Amino acid sequence: MKQKMKQTFSDYQFFFIAIMFLWIKTYVIYKTAFDIPMENTMQQVILFINPLSSTVLFFLFSLYFQGKAHRHMIVLISAAASFVMYANMVFYRFFNDFITIPVLFQTSNMGDLGNSVFTLIEPLDMLVFADIILLAVWMNRKGYAPKRATRKQIGLTFTAAVVLFIVNVGIAETERPQLLTRSFDREMLIKNIGTYNYHVYDAIIQSKAKAQRAFADGSEITDVENYVSANYKNPDPKMFGKAKGKNVFLISVESTQNFVINETVNGKEITPFLNDLIQESYYFPNFYHQTGQGKTSDSEFLLDNSLYPLPSGAVFFTHAQNQYNATPELIKKHGYESAVLHANNKSFWNRDIMYDSLGYDKFFSLKEYDVTPENSIGWGLKDREFLQQSLPHIQSMKKPFYAKFITLTNHFPFTLDEEDEYIPEWTSADGTVNRYFTTVRYTDEALKEFFASVKKAGLYEDSIFILYGDHYGISENHNPAMAQFLGKEITPFESVQLQKVPLIIHMPGEKGKVLPTVGGQIDLKPTIMHLLGIETKNDIQFGTDLFAKDRQDFAVLRDNSYITKDALFTGNICYDKRTGEKTDSKLCEPLGARAKTELQYSDKIIYGDLLRFLNKNSSQVTK
Repeated sequence: MKQKMKQTFSDYQFFFIAIMFLWIKTYVIYKTAFDIPMENTMQQVILFINPLSSTVLFFLFSLYFQGKAHRHMIVLISAAASFVMYANMVFYRFFNDFITIPVLFQTSNMGDLGNSVFTLIEPLDMLVFADIILLAVWMNRKGYAPKRATRKQIGLTFTAAVVLFIVNVGIAETERPQLLTRSFDREMLIKNIGTYNYHVYDAIIQSKAKAQRAFADGSEITDVENYVSANYKNPDPKMFGKAKGKNVFLISVESTQNFVINETVNGKEITPFLNDLIQESYYFPNFYHQTGQGKTSDSEFLLDNSLYPLPSGAVFFTHAQNQYNATPELIKKHGYESAVLHANNKSFWNRDIMYDSLGYDKFFSLKEYDVTPENSIGWGLKDREFLQQSLPHIQSMKKPFYAKFITLTNHFPFTLDEEDEYIPEWTSADGTVNRYFTTVRYTDEALKEFFASVKKAGLYEDSIFILYGDHYGISENHNPAMAQFLGKEITPFESVQLQKVPLIIHMPGEKGKVLPTVGGQIDLKPTIMHLLGIETKNDIQFGTDLFAKDRQDFAVLRDNSYITKDALFTGNICYDKRTGEKTDSKLCEPLGARAKTELQYSDKIIYGDLLRFLNKNSSQVTK
């Protein structure tokens, strides 16, 4: 027996070497490319062993081949697994998150990423693939070409992989009970079951999601209707219809976080125009973005539907063919024409398909703009050019209109031509953060000029303007520079607080007012509809009018963090908002059930396409 095992190791030596290479390489990437917090020695052990079961399983397939084919399969499997790890590395550098199956299939976006991807690639990254080259050369020189493995050998290898996985999950479950029910917490899953196993798990979750639509029926929407109806808050009579019949300018301010408002860098204001606009607008300083992996597209989805985005992937891609009860469709009954204006390829984020599902009348995309190398940078047309070129499109629309503008310049990697810099870059060791302030300042100036043009065009007085940040611009990967800028440590509590984005509602002639209520992007739909004098009591929505007098201070993020008036819950820890310190979980408990319920109900609606069962003319459920 001992001699047979020794012979097997000799015959398939590179099979075992390849397993070892990939195993160790994956662990090194965990420790160097990802910021995965370790709380104890056992978690370190779990992180070390978790790549092994999937690594053995992957290379198992090479045992079905013999000779050169076996050798080629080892190289192919090593390359494929390494590419998955490398893709996660690059994705993590900007999004501080891991790739999911829906994101992998969003290949139509790849061609538009431009400088963003290249900025994230570093020279040392090529070391990720060094072992593959070494392995290929080494096997070739040694003339490694074993016979096809026996059924017994293949069976034993498969059994070993399964046993390793069971041991891994068993140990992980002692550290984190009900681990596999926490699909929203990708970091926790990666830490405990490994990247490769996580992607397999993710594929199962996505398949389950597809099946949910096939097996859904109208009865499932009833519980959601009852919940929404029970939690509906009446609008403030003083604000309801305040902007009735007005044109609606919705401006998505790319990657703009609230910490730049009323702040300076090198003694110069970062957002002088927005600071002034706030003085004569309704300003919400405790307003959070609630996007997931869909980023800007998720913010659009939240805005128009008052539903949460999905825990992985982007609704715009995965469920664009669903039936929705979105704002553009609803306001048609009140004489509004709707449009989206965005100087990008119409297929990016699958917008051309999704906008039809949401009921938009028009989409002014890249082909409707004059885009040249001179007026573009980074992701495309500069904001100043975009907003100015958008004005004629708006003037061509029937009044009143509902128009959404999606700006681009303040997008990672935050590059800008020197002549467009109104303030110099900051001087920290982090170039991304340094450039961020400069591009925010540019967008602020572009907005100032746009408002002046709108006034000159005679559209200002008959309009309402809603400006909101779509998602964060500075990820947790840049916490050292952010700590330097803000003058405080970026704890998990502060990280959630940095998810605040500006919300400014400007109605010409109205006095400025700061409203401290805690809210999020999901609250935009009922807020806007009520300002226009359109009742939403019978709509399926999870947001609450931000002006409603009896609304609860509440916002839940897609990672299951949530914020109330007095507390903040994230990473299973409750924080007192007054001090930012950990506190008794009882302070967070009152709205914990609401956070979980709303995310689950919203997911059910999307996965099951449940709104197709609603009669559009009433709240009756169709069977």
